[in-house]
Amino acid sequence: MKPILEVKNVVKQYGSYTALNSVSLSISQGSIYGLLGPNGAGKTSLIRIINQITMPDGGEVLLDGEKLAPHHVTQIGYMPEERGLYKTMKVGEQALYLAQLKGLTKKEAKDQLDYWFEKLEIKGWWNKKIQELSKGMAQKIQFVVTVLHRPRLLILDEPFSGFDPVNANLIKDEILELRDKGTTVIFSTHRMESVEDMCDHIALIHQSNKLIEGALHDVKKQYRTNTFEVGIAPQNFEHLLADISTRYSTKQASFKTLDDELKLEVSLPEGVKSRELMQYLLQKGDVTYFVEKIPSVNDIFIQTVSKQK
Repeated sequence: MKPILEVKNVVKQYGSYTALNSVSLSISQGSIYGLLGPNGAGKTSLIRIINQITMPDGGEVLLDGEKLAPHHVTQIGYMPEERGLYKTMKVGEQALYLAQLKGLTKKEAKDQLDYWFEKLEIKGWWNKKIQELSKGMAQKIQFVVTVLHRPRLLILDEPFSGFDPVNANLIKDEILELRDKGTTVIFSTHRMESVEDMCDHIALIHQSNKLIEGALHDVKKQYRTNTFEVGIAPQNFEHLLADISTRYSTKQASFKTLDDELKLEVSLPEGVKSRELMQYLLQKGDVTYFVEKIPSVNDIFIQTVSKQK
């Protein structure tokens, strides 16, 4: 897919501190791109540069092949982790104002707001002040004003913060629907389960440097450990445990006496195929399940960051 956003060797410094050290990213159109990293890694600095809140000290950012310029603000939607709504303004008045800042006419803004307020069942909030709303309710308003100008690039920083599970799932569905309609989403979060569910591609930034970038399934393949979770009803429980531990690195998960099922986690040495393990197990008993243990995004995150300490 053609990249909609290209970050090329971007450097950002604050005095003697380097927040971004020649970071490059390529984000495909119509994808959900997970931007990951611990606190202080440089994610926010990069997001601020993409939004032209600050400028890079080196490198460049291209939107659809064109160097980032002020007019691109109408093509980008940004929902920061620290929300920016005016607490004493009425919801409808504020939403109309923010929509017009993004280039919509008053009529276009009103039409889009009517659509979103009805879709999210919040029409009764129009004349309420933000300070009268709960955090989750205010989050819904923030989401609406971020997407109502139909941005081509949508940047969401911890978008589920403050939502209960029902509303978090509602917003998740809206994000996926926007993606399906062609919007590209940059998704910055510490909730790794959301990354697993939603992201096509990920990048991990740590200590100002990009450590990982790629399609999610490709990244997970790179971190495979040739480890398998197996269930077996062995012919001889004690003999199997003694024998398998001399052949492979194993960890016993559980043993159910009711149906005599043994659960094991088996790590194979480099070069040993899963087929060999399966053949071995079939000689020892009835195999009830056999699955490869694929590392989660959370596992990859912790492993990669820990190596840098």
